[in-house]
Amino acid sequence: MMDGAGLGLRRALLDDLSQADAATGAAASSGPDFLEAAPENWMEVGGALGRRFRALSERYPLRAHGLALSIGGPQPLDIDWLKRVRAFLDAHDIDDYSDHLSFCSDDGQLYELLPLPFTAEAVEHVAARVAIVQDVLERTIALENISAYARLPGELSEAQFINAVLDRANCDLMLDINNVYVNAMNHGEDAIALLDALPAGRIRGLHIAGHQLQADGLRIDTHGEAVIAPVWKLLTQAYARYGVLPTVLERDFNLPPWAELMAELQAVREHQARASNEPPHV
Repeated sequence: MMDGAGLGLRRALLDDLSQADAATGAAASSGPDFLEAAPENWMEVGGALGRRFRALSERYPLRAHGLALSIGGPQPLDIDWLKRVRAFLDAHDIDDYSDHLSFCSDDGQLYELLPLPFTAEAVEHVAARVAIVQDVLERTIALENISAYARLPGELSEAQFINAVLDRANCDLMLDINNVYVNAMNHGEDAIALLDALPAGRIRGLHIAGHQLQADGLRIDTHGEAVIAPVWKLLTQAYARYGVLPTVLERDFNLPPWAELMAELQAVREHQARASNEPPHV
């Protein structure tokens, strides 16, 4: 497992990453410890862009976080596409692959991460599909909890659903702290109770990001704002429960100046350093 504070790789960051490498070296503490890339954005990309990605893969440890797996979707999995993902992972020595506990396609891509019903039937559906994915990729995958703006009818709570999927599918969890907070605020739920209910041994890493607060009080997971204080606090509470885990700062747009983004990444490290001096909460 990778350690430290990572950064979600976006094409808009390529110049800043290249300039930072040239100035300080990739191993400098001021830059990311690793990068997280979406295979859909980089696999089979050639030319100058492909060469730049290859250069980054030679400087930084990489992990992959997908966008299009649609693990809960109704249509059969695209095995040819999965084989292409595996080729990408193999080519760049990436062992760590995750995607979202959601569905995003039916008869074509929907371009949205849509929630699943928290039911036993959905657990079995997801578990069967995870088995196929893990067989093709020859890797244990991780699934991320999503921000959901509606709760579908179901007999399970979110924590019960996640735990059942992890147990039945024998896969891991990529825990998004911002999503935990957004859901808790939007649905009047208890974020700490969710953290307490999740199995520490299954959590592969953490994501942290900013979100948008709308005029009507709805919070939207945009990855386009700075991380707010209550989410930082929730990250500290996650470290207290699970121990310090590799954590990715995600920023998709409204990118701040590089120095400001690196200051936010350094804040992740500072939270990790403080938490490492305290034993995990049981």
